[in-house]
Amino acid sequence: MTDPYNSSSPRSTTAAVLNDSMITTALELPGYRAVRNLGLVRGITVRSRSIVGNFLGGLQTIFGGNITIYTELCEQARDETYRDMVTHARQLGANAIIGVRYDATELMTGLTEVLCYGTAVVVEPQPR
Repeated sequence: MTDPYNSSSPRSTTAAVLNDSMITTALELPGYRAVRNLGLVRGITVRSRSIVGNFLGGLQTIFGGNITIYTELCEQARDETYRDMVTHARQLGANAIIGVRYDATELMTGLTEVLCYGTAVVVEPQPR
């Protein structure tokens, strides 16, 4: 078994390039057909907000509405896990990722794990 995080893992040559347009939450990519399933790919991060951030977030809760300091933290965590998932798929030689999902788990108060995962595939354009 090869290590997907090891740069010496085998790579396939693919015509389509893995970019955001080749990543979907759907189980298929319109206009393409999967010719190889490379398996599960994921990105994971564990985040916490600093004491100052928690204080400012607490102040924002007094006034209600969007707690922007926490929104920014969530966006940063999702972006980081997404990029890690894409890196993992590229290392396997994928040119698409299907079935993408996010999950989050509170490990303890103020400490959250964020996971982004999907299925790495090699696709080719469907004949018209």
